[in-house]
Amino acid sequence: MIVLASASSARLALLRGAGIDPKVIVSGVDEEAITAPTPAQLALRLAQEKARKVAAGLSEGVVIGCDSVLELDGRPYGKPGTAEVAVERWRMMRGRTGRLITGHCLIDVAAGREVAAEAATVVRFGTPSEEEIAAYVATGEPLGLAGGFSLDGYGGWFVERIDGDHGNVLGLSLPLVRSLLEDLGYAVTDFWR
Repeated sequence: MIVLASASSARLALLRGAGIDPKVIVSGVDEEAITAPTPAQLALRLAQEKARKVAAGLSEGVVIGCDSVLELDGRPYGKPGTAEVAVERWRMMRGRTGRLITGHCLIDVAAGREVAAEAATVVRFGTPSEEEIAAYVATGEPLGLAGGFSLDGYGGWFVERIDGDHGNVLGLSLPLVRSLLEDLGYAVTDFWR
């Protein structure tokens, strides 16, 4: 059994589209309370905290915890949370390149084993006008997304290109999860429906 320690509909859709129907248990970890020296370490630590919290309440299964941050100028940017922050974020991002980093942590609950790693994808942002930024923020979409953008929604209009794993930008790298499952002694096909 795979358990997804996330409320992310994009992560759930990625797994379902790839043949896995996970049980979803939201961790409830306070993301704002966690810090780390670098954006990559922050993404990884958040993923570990989420997976560990969910795994602590289970007796079996493989828990997948993930968290994403946008790295721009060496600083991490999570969910904007408010329209004002989202507008400022887009003004800062437009025409620039950042890295979307997703931490991944898998825990085999019964075996008591944990593996973790992060994946990074380079994102080149377009140059939306002030009107386009206002319209995008008004959709509400960027408020709850790492970095304040999506590829698979309205935000996709304003991302010029990516270099790396598309799924990672959506919040879960299927190739990395496959590799981490192998580290735990499983084949991804063991979990296909």
